[in-house]
Amino acid sequence: MADQASLNQLLQWGIENSDASRNDSTTQATDQQRDPTRGPNAAALAELLGGPSDADRMREAMSAIVAPIDQVDLENKLIAWDNFEQLIEQIDNANNIESLGMWPPLLQQLDNPEPEMRKMAAWSMSTAVQNNVKCQEKLLGVGAIPKLAQRAVDDENQAVRKKAVNALSSGVRNYQPGMDELEKSLPENIWSRGQGLDAGDMDSVDEVIQKLRDQAAR
Repeated sequence: MADQASLNQLLQWGIENSDASRNDSTTQATDQQRDPTRGPNAAALAELLGGPSDADRMREAMSAIVAPIDQVDLENKLIAWDNFEQLIEQIDNANNIESLGMWPPLLQQLDNPEPEMRKMAAWSMSTAVQNNVKCQEKLLGVGAIPKLAQRAVDDENQAVRKKAVNALSSGVRNYQPGMDELEKSLPENIWSRGQGLDAGDMDSVDEVIQKLRDQAAR
């Protein structure tokens, strides 16, 4: 169902066009007096008319992402990734990753042999957990932090390493269980275990994330 803002927009459009019609009949105005670019929000209109919801679009995108490569080629998988990542920029959609059962397949994509797929998986995780405690909890719960740490340090592809660092940066800030797991997951040559960093101390978090960024840029 469309949200209240979308409904209000549609109502306002209807009122304005109703007024315009009355004015046209009174003043014999031409269609050129109307602004053809003005109209209702397409997404809201689609929802009101029974179009696909964001959850439907997330399901469609994930189906394409996990489909065999002989059914959906890489180009279309990356389009699906772009759609998915844009959808989960909205916090409600990000939180729906859990209810839609998408965390496990999202995590599995970090092991995809195609670097672009691993990169997009890390990117989507980064988007989902940004300023979102619920998703930070899920990132930890599905075991993504050790996997992201591995990708940040060891992945052969620099773009994957960088996106993994971004996901970790967003995933542990102000979330102590995530920070503790990250410390345990890093190799000794990157970070000494047991330092007990405070996830709410941005300078401390930045210190370990910068070490990862330096490693990722190699």
